Amino acid sequence: MNFKAVVCIVIKEKVEALYGIKLKELDKAVNICPQSTMGDYSFPCFQLVKQLGKSPDKIAEELAEIMQTENSLSWIDRVIAVKGYVNIYLNRADYAENVLSKAVTEGFGGSDMGKGQTICMDYSSPNIAKNFHVGHLRTTIIGNSLSKIFSKLGYSVVRINYLGDWGTQFGKLIAAYYRLSSRELVEAEGIKELLRIYVKFEQESEKNPELKEEGRNWFAKMEQGDEEAISIWEWFKEISLHEFDKVYQLLNITFDSCQGESFYMDKVPVLAEELRQKNLLEKSEGAEIVRLEEYGLPPCLIVKNNGSSIYHSRDIAAAIHRQETYHFCKCFYITGMEQKLHFTQVFKVLEKMEYEWAEGMSHIPYGLVSMGGQKLSSRKGNIIYAEEILQESITRALAAIQEKSPDLENKEEAAKKIGIGAVVYHDLANQLIKDVQFKWEAVLNFDGMTAPYIQYTFARANSILKKVTMAEETIDYRVLTDDISYEVIKNLGQYPDMVAEAAEKKEPCVIARYVYHLAVSFNKFYQDCRIIGEESGVVTARCCLTKAVAMVIEDAMALLGIECPDKM
Repeated sequence: MNFKAVVCIVIKEKVEALYGIKLKELDKAVNICPQSTMGDYSFPCFQLVKQLGKSPDKIAEELAEIMQTENSLSWIDRVIAVKGYVNIYLNRADYAENVLSKAVTEGFGGSDMGKGQTICMDYSSPNIAKNFHVGHLRTTIIGNSLSKIFSKLGYSVVRINYLGDWGTQFGKLIAAYYRLSSRELVEAEGIKELLRIYVKFEQESEKNPELKEEGRNWFAKMEQGDEEAISIWEWFKEISLHEFDKVYQLLNITFDSCQGESFYMDKVPVLAEELRQKNLLEKSEGAEIVRLEEYGLPPCLIVKNNGSSIYHSRDIAAAIHRQETYHFCKCFYITGMEQKLHFTQVFKVLEKMEYEWAEGMSHIPYGLVSMGGQKLSSRKGNIIYAEEILQESITRALAAIQEKSPDLENKEEAAKKIGIGAVVYHDLANQLIKDVQFKWEAVLNFDGMTAPYIQYTFARANSILKKVTMAEETIDYRVLTDDISYEVIKNLGQYPDMVAEAAEKKEPCVIARYVYHLAVSFNKFYQDCRIIGEESGVVTARCCLTKAVAMVIEDAMALLGIECPDKM
């Protein structure tokens, strides 16, 4: 039973019976009480004051009285009025049975709301020939979590890694390779060597403009399909993908599509022609643009004055191709805030092209990562690479295990789950738009709102279940009606709503914060409600609660892209 939904129905019926008023969107007005002593659900009567000409206290008293006296529902225990609010207390045993019987089943928290609908999720998207840095780590972690959350709600999610593999910089890189490196060096050092020669080439081209022209010429050869230029570019791409896979394997992430910008090159001329046919393309200083002044936006460049494509045109062509291929209802782009204007322009062009599906496209921006208060920047030399930070976290987690649990089995496997989980959770615990202040002492803390704390709670629950043999008997849910046990059960009951809210807001932090509060409530239960040594009925009921907590923690953490070790 969805108790909140039924509470809303009851309130609607009683308000209409009392006052002849029909309420709408009541699900947003009815709240879960912050403390069980105040009730389980509350309805604020302030919204009815103008219509009824009565004080909120009077309305609450009248409504509470009719709900209490005419209550035919066994699961509503009592209804009271408190300072303009109608507070509803549920029958705790009924509620516990309803929640726990579902929480121990596979798929709890999910729904089929997205059944038959497809979402395209564009994230990660590193640039070829450059190291996978923490900025790419953010989009990768966020996109992976959102993909899992929407999948949990029944959507078919297409995970897209849109590689940055085209542009003038690759012409420069080929020129740099011939001037500053060799096949042996690139084979030996990989991306590290490619980045070295690119940076050096850029520095030297500031003094020697002819080098810039040399880079442009190589890129022109790429666009013309020159065999030598394409062969070298594909080699660089292969080296890069090998490096990227190391990070994806650490994070246990896969994609359904790994097409780069180059894939859409032959689709840009088709796009340009369509824009001309629709009278949307204009000449401007030799280039071709779509004007967006009516939206308060600068014009969107489609074709450069040398006839080549640009980031905007490739993204528009990609969107059209994705719709034709996947027939998505929504398409999300997870990138930094600095690309907000770019995507606003892309979406507006698609709207002007009269594609109705364009309204389902969204840019999901995120904040910057800083360490020690300094913004990370490759130009300033304080960039942090994703693989390094993940490996460092695993190493630190292993050191903590050696200190706290030297006899733990499979230390390396546990350290990987703890180390990776710590970095991922630290990123997702706050709203995406907020900047991330990266501090090791906060990331790997075993206390407070961190992944290690939640993982340890899971391991604790798992340990209890392994020590106790649950009797084959009917569960007496009255055992779980004390305040501490009931608080845990209420937290468990919120899980489906939290998954839906995380999807609606496109915020994994909803899940991250929820699972932390669930862990806190369970740890209090663990301290105050003994399991081992109690009579069998108590043991069975409390083990049922413990099993539900373990399953929901594991599932919620999985939605964040985090694994929980069985032992810690």
